[in-house]
Amino acid sequence: MSRIGKQPVAIPAGVTVTAKGNQVDVKGKLGELSRTFQSGITATVEDGKVVVTRADDTRMQKSCHGLSRTLVKNMIEGVMTGYKKALNIEGTGFKAVLQGKKLSLSLGFASPKEYPIPDGIKVTVDPAGVNLTVEGISKELVGQAAARIRSYYPVEPYKGKGIKYVGEVVRRKQGKTVA
Repeated sequence: MSRIGKQPVAIPAGVTVTAKGNQVDVKGKLGELSRTFQSGITATVEDGKVVVTRADDTRMQKSCHGLSRTLVKNMIEGVMTGYKKALNIEGTGFKAVLQGKKLSLSLGFASPKEYPIPDGIKVTVDPAGVNLTVEGISKELVGQAAARIRSYYPVEPYKGKGIKYVGEVVRRKQGKTVA
């Protein structure tokens, strides 16, 4: 059995979990999340804990067992506290501006890059336009949105300009030397 998959997930106070077969719904103070797992993966609520089990020992079932348990844990944590990713923009003239449900990124290209903010995600920009915060209750959506924003101009190793996660270490390279 999966070491991670066999561990039950505790349900904290203020969170409601309903499980019907491979469908799990989680409600908390920040919102509501729902997920359907692969057939053969079953979640049940017992004594204030969520227990994830698998139908058989096939390779696919084994690989999805621990994943499903972790996804349930992330859903519970998301509706309780939420998730947050912080990004930093470095470079002369590089900045971000929030325009309704769109994020406009000026990154040195001929025209600004537009990122439509998906439902369930909240993006905040500081007044200087160089620090971004991506927040939401779904860990998957927060990570995807932050990665998409970063993909418009990842940090390059020579001058260090671009979009990076706060705390990310960029290994700088030495440029060409003239003999």
